[in-house]
Formats: sequence, C-alpha cells, structure tokens
Amino acid sequence: MEDTKAVMPGSTRHPATVPGQAPGWIAGRARNDSSLVDNGELAAFAAGLRFQDLPASTVRKIEDLFVDWVGSALAGKGARPVESIRKFTAAMGNPQGPSEVVVDRSRNSPYLAAMANAAASHVAEQDDVHNGSVFHPATVVFPVALAGAQALGASGQQMLAASVVGYEVGIRVGEFLGRSHYKVFHTTGTAGTVAAAATAGHLLGLDAAQMRHAFGSAGTQSAGLWEFLRTAADSKQLHTAHAAGAGWMSAWLAKDGFTGAQRIFDGPQGLAAGMSSDADPARLTDRLGTRWATEETSFKYHASCRHTHPAADALLQVIRQHKLTPADIERVVTHVHQGAIDVLGPVVDPATVHQSKFSMGTVLALVAHHGHAGLGEFDAHFKAEPTVALREKVTMQLDPEVDQAYPQRWIGKVTVHTTDGRVLQGRVDEPKGDPGNTLSREEISAKALRLALYGGAATQGEMERLLPRWWGIAGVERVGALMSA
Repeated sequence: MEDTKAVMPGSTRHPATVPGQAPGWIAGRARNDSSLVDNGELAAFAAGLRFQDLPASTVRKIEDLFVDWVGSALAGKGARPVESIRKFTAAMGNPQGPSEVVVDRSRNSPYLAAMANAAASHVAEQDDVHNGSVFHPATVVFPVALAGAQALGASGQQMLAASVVGYEVGIRVGEFLGRSHYKVFHTTGTAGTVAAAATAGHLLGLDAAQMRHAFGSAGTQSAGLWEFLRTAADSKQLHTAHAAGAGWMSAWLAKDGFTGAQRIFDGPQGLAAGMSSDADPARLTDRLGTRWATEETSFKYHASCRHTHPAADALLQVIRQHKLTPADIERVVTHVHQGAIDVLGPVVDPATVHQSKFSMGTVLALVAHHGHAGLGEFDAHFKAEPTVALREKVTMQLDPEVDQAYPQRWIGKVTVHTTDGRVLQGRVDEPKGDPGNTLSREEISAKALRLALYGGAATQGEMERLLPRWWGIAGVERVGALMSA
C-alpha cells in the first residue's frame, strides 16, 4: 500500500498509551472535568481511545469489517444513484486531492471522497449491521476513516482505532435513540452522522471538549427518512453520503473552534426530543471500554435488507430439511418483529432491483429457487414469473417472541404450508453472519472478490494481489491508495 504525504494543517499525532497508565479517557473520568458533564463521557472516550487500548479480538473484528466494507464499496460501481453522487463530488471537488474514490480510483478531497465511498458501499445491501442499534456502521465509518487517514498520513493502526471509535459511538447513539426512532428515521443516516464525526474527530486529534462540539454539529445535521421506500427513490445512498460528509465537516469545524450544542443527545430540544419517544440516555455510555460493541456487529450474507435475513435462513432450513422444491410450497408465513413490518411493509410490488431487496416475498422466493438471495439472483430474477408467483404467497405476521427479542436478537421463524397439506416450522436464532454464526476470513475474502467482480471495479487478478494487503492494514505506516497494484 503506497504512502501519501500528510497534506492537512492542524492534524495531530496521538501519543501511545504509557504502559501501566490508564488511557486518557479513563483518567479523565476520574477528574472533575467540566467537559465530561452530561454526555461528555462519550466524547472523552472518542477523543482518548488508542489502538493500544483495544483487545486483540476487537482489532481482529475491525480488520474483518474493513475488508468486508471494501467489497461492498466496490460493488457500488456503476449503480445509477452512486454514479450521480460520484459525478457530483467529482464536479465539486479536487482531482488532485489526497483521498481515494475506490470505485473509479480517482482522487478528491477527504470530504467529497468520503461522500462518494459512503454512497457506493450502501447500494448492494451487503454492508454490515449492528443488531441492537439497527445501524450499518461500516458505510459511514470506513469512508471517513480511509479518506481522513489518506489525507493526514495516518498509520493503519490510527485508521483502525478511529474506525472502532466510530463504531462504538454510532452503535451507542443508535441504541440510545431506540425503536421508536427507527420507525420513521433511517438510523444509519442519523446516528451515522455522529459516528462519522467521531471517526473524523479522532483522526484530527480533537480533545474531549472539541469532540463534544463535533457531536453537536453532527447531531444537528443528522437526517434520513424511510419514506423513500414507498417510491423506490434514491435517498438511501444520499443518507450515507450526507452522514459521512457532515461528520467530516463537523469534526473539521470543531478543530477550528466551531462550537456545537452541548446537550445534542438528551437536551430539551436535542435528538431524543425530536426523533424518539423511548430514548435511553444510559445507552450512550454503556460499559465504555469494557463492552466492545464493534464485536457485536453482523455481516450480511444475503444481498437484501437485513430484516429479511432471519426469515430467509429459516425458510432455507425448512427447504433443506424436508427436501422441498418451490412447487411444493403453498404459502409461507414469516413471524417477524414490528421493525420488519415498518420497513418492509410499504414495498408491495417492487419496481426496481433495489426496492426488491426490501420485499420479504421477493427475497424468500429467490432463496427458495436459488438457495441464496445474492446480487446476481436479484439482477436476473427479481421480476421473473416464478419469483413473482412465490412472492405473492409470502406474508408477514407480528410474533410476540420475535418482537420482544428484537433488536438485540433477530430471530427467524417461518411456517411453511405445502401443497400436500403439511405444515412445517423453521426457526433460526442466529442468522448467517451474526457473531455466533459469523463469516470466516476465507468467506469474507470470497465475498469481497464476488462483490468486486460484480461491480467491475477490479479484476480477479487484482483482487488476489490486493486482498492480502487489505488484511494487513494494521501494519501500514501511512495509509495510501487501496486500489493501487
């Protein structure tokens, strides 16, 4: 991986933690520091965490998540909404900038490169998800971490530490906002803006007080509404692009002394007041430094909305166990949580490939016919007559057990009625990709290769050369271009 010069003024290098000394953010909690009043503890954590503070298991997980994200970003090449955002960033930006747009290997400013990469990595529906917060961290964290590291000449370890900061902050903000928030708001756009600010702020060396200002500026810009699903609009990619860009801007402004709301999360006119009816402020600082929420993040196996995955895996279980064919299926009842109904319910007759990924019936029909709802299956078969015929036989039903477990656990339950009169039950407690049923590094590499070839962003030969370098990102002294052979 090539080196790049540090080109931005005002950047700082994080000192290593002194052996035997508590990390700075922990030491800060012991002082009566006014910057830690109210929600300042989360800001202090984000500012003070160091790579050396991370457990080995967290480092391994963030490496896995990084390689998984690169694959999703490459899969976005050529997608129409991604191309629109990429062309916008190219027209507005700097072709000699320090940061890389991975889908076309162009250069731009970190602000605009982060936007382009965030849009690209959220279109294939293969980017990761944290169950408890219903938040897709990678698509807003890694675009900022990569662009910032390339611009600032940061090391791989610094980039990964900043990424963990983004995951830990974004997940906790998503959990804080609660289930009521997700009914209307796309958490990846809202909590994601704060996650992006935390990532950028860490790379820029913000102190706790500055980080808190960055959170305030990010929170006031957080946005993303689910209404786009009803008309197959392109907003989902705009949500992630905006979150990444607004997060970078919030941190950059805070570095320059720009102030943000100090009670942006739980103030009387803050995020909770405007976006939630069940917010829990305790979730913002839940076991900081002992609970590594990054490790709770799930990979996505099927190329569809994560709400479809539990039922898809449960249906596959029934089909394999009883050796069913699609012709054997009279109807399928999926027993789901309310969040699945809220997000998937509006999609009745999907008009586009992307909208079909939010159709429970389409996903289950593809799984029944092809054994996997992957990118190729959606492109070739989402409107095919056999898919549509089985899609119409799938219904969703609210299940109290599944709903009570959600969002901490995403249980898959289906009842399959067969044409010969049998009633078969399927249940999956951990869908493929969950921490207890995770992907191996070999599976992650194979997935990244498949996604890159799908988008045409790299050849198989290039991927065989590049993948080992991505896996070794922690050993890089200065993060350079990912796609340079």
